[in-house]
Amino acid sequence: MAGAGASGREKRATAARLKAALSGGGGESGAAAELQALLERALAPAPGGGEAAAEALEWCRCLLSGGEPWEGFVQAVRAYDPATLCGLVWTANFVAYRCRTCGISPCMSLCAECFHQGEHAGHDYNMFRSQAGGACDCGDGNVMREAGFCKRHRMKSSSNVPCVPKDLLMMSELVLPQFIFSLIQYLREGYNEPALDLPSEKDLHRILQMLEPHVSFLEDLTKMGGAMRSVLTQVLTNQQFYKDLSSGVGENACAKKSHEKYLIALKGSGLAFPEDKLACGMQEQASGTSTLAIQGLAGATTTSGQGESSDEEDQDGSQGVGKRKRVKLSSSTKDQSIMDVLKHKCFLEELLFWTIKYEFPQKMVTFLLNMLPDQDYKIAFTKTFVQHYAFIMKTLKKSHESDTMSNRIVHISVQLFSNEELARQVTEECQLLDIMVTVLLYMMESCLIKSELQDEENSLHVVVNCGEALLKNNTYWPLVSDFINILSHQSVAKKFLEDHSLLVTWMNFVSFFQGMNLNKRELNEHVEFESQTYYAAFAAELEACAQPMWGLLSHCKVRETQEYTRNVVRYCLEALQDWFDAINFVDEPAPNQVTFHLPLHRYYAMFLSKAVKCQELDLDSILPDQEMLMKLMIHPLQIQASLSEIHSNMWVRNGLQIKGQAMTYVQSHFCNSMIDPDIYLLQVCASRLDPDYFISSVFERFKVVDLLTMASQHQNTVLDSEHERSMLEGALTFLVILLSLRVHLGMTDDEILRAEMVAQLCMNDRTHSSLLDLIPENPNPKSGIVPGSLSFESMLSAVADFKAPVFEPGGSMQQGMYTPKADIWDKEFDPVMVILRTVYRRDVQSAMDRYTAFLKQSGKFPGNPWPPYKKRTPLHPSYKGLMKLLHCKTLHIVLFTLLYKILMDHQNLSEHVLCMVLYLIELGLEDSPEQESDEEDSVGEHERCHDSWFPDNNLVSNMRHFINYVRVRVPETAPEVKREPPASTSSDGLASSQSPRRSKSLQRENSGTAQVFSLVAERRKKFQEIINRNSSEASQVVRPKTSMKWSAPGATPQLTTAILEIKESILSLLIKLHHKLSGKQNSYYPPWFDDMEVLIQPEIPKYSHGDGMTAVERILLKAAVQSRLNKRIIEEICRKVTPPVPPKKISPAEKKTLDKEERRQKARERQQKLLAEFASRQKSFMETAMDVESPDADIAMEIATSEQHVSEAVYDCVICGQSGPSTEDRPTGLVVLLQASSVLGQCRNSTEPKKLPTSEEEQIYPSDTCAAVHDVRLTTLQRYFKDSSCLQAVSIGWEGGVYVQTCGHTLHIDCHKSYMESLRNDQVLQGFSVDKGEFTCPLCRQFANSVLPCYPGNSVERSLLQCHSNKSMQDLIKEVEELQEQLGTFPVSISSETNLSKEMESVMKDIKSTTQKKYTDYSKTPGSPDNDFLFMYSVARTNLELELVHRGGNLCLGGASTAGKRSCLNQLFHVLAMHMRLYSIDSAYNPWRKLTQLMQDRNSQMSSEELPEVPVLYRDVSSLLLIQILTMPQPLCKGYNLRRYLGA
Repeated sequence: MAGAGASGREKRATAARLKAALSGGGGESGAAAELQALLERALAPAPGGGEAAAEALEWCRCLLSGGEPWEGFVQAVRAYDPATLCGLVWTANFVAYRCRTCGISPCMSLCAECFHQGEHAGHDYNMFRSQAGGACDCGDGNVMREAGFCKRHRMKSSSNVPCVPKDLLMMSELVLPQFIFSLIQYLREGYNEPALDLPSEKDLHRILQMLEPHVSFLEDLTKMGGAMRSVLTQVLTNQQFYKDLSSGVGENACAKKSHEKYLIALKGSGLAFPEDKLACGMQEQASGTSTLAIQGLAGATTTSGQGESSDEEDQDGSQGVGKRKRVKLSSSTKDQSIMDVLKHKCFLEELLFWTIKYEFPQKMVTFLLNMLPDQDYKIAFTKTFVQHYAFIMKTLKKSHESDTMSNRIVHISVQLFSNEELARQVTEECQLLDIMVTVLLYMMESCLIKSELQDEENSLHVVVNCGEALLKNNTYWPLVSDFINILSHQSVAKKFLEDHSLLVTWMNFVSFFQGMNLNKRELNEHVEFESQTYYAAFAAELEACAQPMWGLLSHCKVRETQEYTRNVVRYCLEALQDWFDAINFVDEPAPNQVTFHLPLHRYYAMFLSKAVKCQELDLDSILPDQEMLMKLMIHPLQIQASLSEIHSNMWVRNGLQIKGQAMTYVQSHFCNSMIDPDIYLLQVCASRLDPDYFISSVFERFKVVDLLTMASQHQNTVLDSEHERSMLEGALTFLVILLSLRVHLGMTDDEILRAEMVAQLCMNDRTHSSLLDLIPENPNPKSGIVPGSLSFESMLSAVADFKAPVFEPGGSMQQGMYTPKADIWDKEFDPVMVILRTVYRRDVQSAMDRYTAFLKQSGKFPGNPWPPYKKRTPLHPSYKGLMKLLHCKTLHIVLFTLLYKILMDHQNLSEHVLCMVLYLIELGLEDSPEQESDEEDSVGEHERCHDSWFPDNNLVSNMRHFINYVRVRVPETAPEVKREPPASTSSDGLASSQSPRRSKSLQRENSGTAQVFSLVAERRKKFQEIINRNSSEASQVVRPKTSMKWSAPGATPQLTTAILEIKESILSLLIKLHHKLSGKQNSYYPPWFDDMEVLIQPEIPKYSHGDGMTAVERILLKAAVQSRLNKRIIEEICRKVTPPVPPKKISPAEKKTLDKEERRQKARERQQKLLAEFASRQKSFMETAMDVESPDADIAMEIATSEQHVSEAVYDCVICGQSGPSTEDRPTGLVVLLQASSVLGQCRNSTEPKKLPTSEEEQIYPSDTCAAVHDVRLTTLQRYFKDSSCLQAVSIGWEGGVYVQTCGHTLHIDCHKSYMESLRNDQVLQGFSVDKGEFTCPLCRQFANSVLPCYPGNSVERSLLQCHSNKSMQDLIKEVEELQEQLGTFPVSISSETNLSKEMESVMKDIKSTTQKKYTDYSKTPGSPDNDFLFMYSVARTNLELELVHRGGNLCLGGASTAGKRSCLNQLFHVLAMHMRLYSIDSAYNPWRKLTQLMQDRNSQMSSEELPEVPVLYRDVSSLLLIQILTMPQPLCKGYNLRRYLGA
C-alpha cells in the first residue's frame, strides 16, 4: 500500500515538474521529449488489460492536472465553461420531453431539468421514452425558439465568462493527442478482418470492454465544460497531430503492424474499389459538370460496385436482373470520397471510422455526442459524418445487429441534421443531398429483382425484392430518416427541387418501388405458403417514398414555388413513361394481377394537387396528353377493382395476407399516401378524358359488363354469379366516392380535418388517443401549427361531446370517450367518407346502426333509414370536368338498366345497388348544367349508338326520355323469345306470362327500336358486343309442360336477337319503384298538386334523412323543379291508374289468376259467415267429431279446422324478438340445414352382418342395397316404357337425397337478410362461408344454410276445400282433378308477387343446389321438367323415410322429440307443393285419372307412340300417394280425406 501511495506521489511530483519546465521554467525541449517518452511508455498497448489501463489513466490524470489534486482541477476547468447549450446526451429508454409549440425542428427534445425550468405551460408538449437515444437541445436557437430555453441556458452568454489561464489547460493540449492516438492504436490492433464474412463479434466485444475505461475518461473530460471541449476539438481536428502520430512511418514495429491493419480495414470503405476500371475511368473524366450519369449495365459486371459487402450476391443477382440502373458520381468537382476509399486527415475522422467499423459502441457514441455543444467540433464532426455516409450504409447492410446499429446512427444524425444552418452548410460544401440519394440508390440496388407486372417475359423493369432482409428488417430506415430530416429544412429542400439531376436520380430510386410485391390471383389451389412480405412493402413505400414526398410538398405552398412543382411533375411523368415502356404496357392491364404500390403515380398526383390548391398553377399546363392520361388511370383503377374482388372473396385462395394488404391500403397511417392520391388521380383523369370511355372502363375493370343487360338471364364470362352482386356494388360505390370526395378537389384543411374526425366518431365512440391515431397526419399536421388552421383540440370540441370515465360494476374503470354531437348526426354524417375510411366493413354497418338509433331517439325518422344524401362542397374550377361523368349517356344507360332490373326483381341486385343508383342520379341533378330549354335538343352525333337510347347528355332531359324497345342477344331458351307450343299440348301461357316483357320477332323491327348498348372508344368494341349478351342457363321459376322440347344444358344455347318492349323512362321507373317500395298502388303523389310553392321555392335541404321512398320523392321533386317538361311528364304518369308493371294485354293465365283471387275472396267471406253461424254449436260438434262418417261431423270438422286456421300460429323471431304470424309481406322462416344424404341408399334387405372386403372380388357396395335396387328398377322401366311416365313411377333420392333438418328456431326473413349482411361485412374469421348462405342460428348457434318459409295460417287456398259429403263419386273425382289442374299461388306478374313467394322460390333453388346434378337428372332428355317434378316429390319421400328412421320405424309412435330432433315436414311440404303445382301435367298422363278412370275410357287412351305408359300396378305406391298430396291445395286438413275419393 505504501508503495502504491509513494508511486502516486511520484507521479504527481513528476507531473508538477514537467508542467513547471514546460510553462517557461527553462528546458522546454528536454521536458517535451521526456513527456513524449513517458506517454509512449505509459499508454503503449499492453497485454496486462485492466491493471495497465488503470495505471495509464492514473498517469493521464496526474499529467493533465499538473500534479494538482484531480477534483480541484476539474472544478477549476468548469469555472471557465462558456457553453450556452445543455447538450445532455441520453441513451435508449430515457424519459425526455418534446414541445411542438417551441420546436423549430420536429426532432427537438429536452431533458427533464431543462423542460421543468422552461416556461411551457399551455404548450403542445408530450413526455416520451426515447427509443434510440438523443440529446437536449436547450439553448440551440437553430432547433427551438428562444422562448422555450430554460433559465440556465437563457441567461448565460460567453461574454460573462473570464478567459482561460494559459497554463491551466497547457498539459491537456500536450497529453491528449497521445492519449487519443493510443485509443486508436487499441482499435487498430483489436480489429481483425472477419474471415468468410463471419464477424469476430467476441474479439470486438473484448476490445470494447478493454477500452471502456479510456472512453469513460474522455467522457468525463467532456463534462468539464466548454474550455476542455475546445481543447479536445483542437486535438481531434488538428491534421498535423494526426500526420505526426499515425502515419505508420518509424522504427516502431508495433505501430507499423497496426497501420497495416488500418489500411486493410480501409480497403472496402468506398462505394467502388479503386481498381474498378469503370469507376477509375469516370474519376479521370474532368467534365466539371454536376450531373449524375446513369449507367445501364446489362448482364453480369465483373465488379459489383458494392465493395466487399455484396460481391458474390451481386454477381449472382445481376444475371437475372436484366437492365440494372447504376448511378455513379461522374464529376470531379463532387466529393469523390463517396466513391473512393476513405482518406483520413485527423483523429476525429479515424475515430468515427472505427466507431462505424465496431458498429457504433454506445460509449463511443455518447462521447462523440457529448462534444457537440462545441460549435467548431459540430461542424467538423458533421462533415466527417457525411464523408463516411456510404461506409455507414455498407456496414449497416452487413450488420447482424442492424436494429441496434440503426438506433445509434439516428441518435447521432438527428443531432446533426436537425440544425437547418448546419444542414445547409454541409449540403453546399459536402454535396450532402447527392451523397444521401446516391447511397440510398446503391443500398436498394443490391436487392433488385425483375418485375413480373404486365409482361412477365420481356419486362425490363426492376423492383426491390420485399423478401430481402434489407427491406424486411427496415435496415434502410436510418438513412431514409436522415433524408426526411434534412428535407424538412426549406433551404435544403429548395436546393433539391432546383437540382434537375437530383430529381432524375430520385425518381429512379422511387421507380424501384413501383409495382413491387406483385400479387397474382390463385385460381386453382390455395397458396401453400402465405408470404408476409407485404408488411415490408407498405413500410418501404411509406418511409422511403411517401415521407420524403410530404417533406418536399411542405415547401411548395406559395405561388413563388411553382417552378419546383413543374420540375417534379416533369421528371415524374418521364419516369412514368419509362416505366410503361419497361413493362411493355399498351392499354389493358394483365388479368389477375395487382400491386398496391404505385409511388410514381402518387408523387405525380400529390404535386398536381398542391399545384392547384396552393400555387395557382393551371392544371392543364402540367397534364400530359390523352393517351398518357388513359395509361395513368389504369393501375389505380385496377387497385379499386381488386379491393372489391378481395372483399368479394375472389382472392380467397391467396390466403389472409391479401386481405391484410387491402386493409393496410386504406388504414389511417397509409390512406393519405395511398388510396387518397389514387382516387385523386382518377378524378383528374376522369375530368379530362371522354366520360363514356371512363365509365365503360370502370365497369369493365369491375367485370360487371355482362350484368348490365335488360334480359332476365345472362352469363358473365369473367365472373362467377356469386360474386356479381358485390362487384356491382363495388363499382357503383367507387363511382359515388369518385364523384363525391372533395379531399383534394376544393376542401380547406379545416374542412378535411373535420370530415375525418366526424367519419371516425360516427363509426364508434373514441378515446382521445385512438382518435389522434386514426386521423391521418399528412398533409396537415394535427397539432395545428399550420398558420391559420384550427387545432385538433378546438375541432374536437366543436364536433364531439366528452363522456367522462365511469366505474364498471367489476371495479374496473372505463375510459373517457368522445361521442358525436346530435348536430353532427343531423347534418354532417357522411356515409361516403365512412366507407372510404373503414378498414373493417362492419364499421360501416356500425355507423348506420348508430345513425338509425339517433333518428329513432330524436323522432326524426321512425323506420329503417338509408344512408343520408349530403350536398357536396363546391368543386374547384379546375376539376369541373369531373361532373361530365354524371352527364354522359353511358352512365344514364347503366342507371336506366339497373333501375329496370331492380323493378323486375332480376337476380344479384341488392338494396345497396338501388341506394347507389339513386345517389348517382341525385348527384347528377345537384350538378346539372344550366336550365335546358324545354324543347328537345335534336342536335347530336347521330352515328353514335347512344343516340338511339338518349337524345342528349343532360341527365335532366334524359330522365323523361321514353325508351320503347331494346334489342338484346339472348339464348333461344330464354323467356324473352316467343315460342309457339305444339298443338298437341294444352297451353296456359305460363312461360310467356312469367315475364311482363313481350318478345317480338325480328321481322317486326321498327325505327323506334333502341340499339344494343355500345360505347364511344374504338377499343371498347369488345365491351360494346358483350354489354347486352346473354348466354346463361339461368333457372326459370316456371317451366313449360312436360312435352315441350328441351335442349341439353351442356350445350351452349343458340343465341338469337329478341326485342324487348320497355316503354319506360327513368322518371316512370322511379315512380313505379316508389310504388314497389311502399307496397301500394299509385303511392306517389306529386307534392305540387297541393302546393305550387314547392316548385317556386323548393326547400330541398342540404342534408336529408329517410328511406328509399324519401330518396325517390326528393329526386322527382328536383327533376320537376329543374324542368317544366319533367314536371308535366311526372303528372301524366301519376294520373294514369296503372299497375306498376309496363301495361300489357291480359293473358289467359293472368285472367285465370284474377278469377282465382276473386274466388278466394268469396271463399274467405263464406268461411267467416259459416264460423259465425255455427260458433254456438262448436262444442257439441267437437264431441261427435270422432265419427268420421257422420254428416254433422263433417261440418263440425270443417268448422273446427277453420277456427283453428283463423287463430294463426305465432312465431318468435330470434333476432328482433318480436312475436307474430307469418304473412305474405313479412314471412317468418324456420332455420334449416340442407344436406345431401345417401344414408337411405345403404339399407339392405338381408339381415346378414356386413363383412369388410378383403379382396377385389368382394364388392364394397353389394347389389342388394336400397339404392342399387331402385336404380335397377328405374333403368328397367325406362327400357320398356315411356320416359316421362317412368319418372312418375318411382322415387329418387336414395343416393344424394336432400335431407332438411331444423333446430326449431324461427326468424323473420328480412331480419335474416340483415343478419347475413352483417356476417358478410364481419372480418372476423368464421368457420363457414357466408357467401354460400351458411350461418349459425342466432340463438342456439347450430349450423344452418337456409331458411324455410312458414306458410301463413289463414291461407286463402284452404277455402277451396269445400263441403263434399253429399256429392256423387263422379263429381268428387272431377273436383279433385280440377283442383290439381289449378295453378299454385305463385304470382305471374310483378304486381302480385309477394315476399313469401320470392322466398319459396329462393329456398327451392337452395334445395336443388344442395345435391349434385347426377342425383337429380334421370331423364333420357337432360333438362326435362319431368326431372324437376320427380326431384320435388322425392325430396318429400327422402325426408319422410328419414323421419321414419328417427322415430324407430313407426310414424305414429313417439314424436320427433324422441329422436332428439324437431320436424320441419309441414313447412317443407308447403314449399314442395307450391312448386309442384306450377307444373301442368297433361290430362292424358295424370296419375289421378289412371287411378280413377272407368273401364270404357281405357281404349280411348291408347297411345300411338312406340313405348307405352307404365301400368299403374308397376308404379311405386308411396310415390303415387305423394304426387296426389303435393298437387292438391295445401295444407290437406283432417276433414279432407283422400280415402273418401278413393272409395275406401
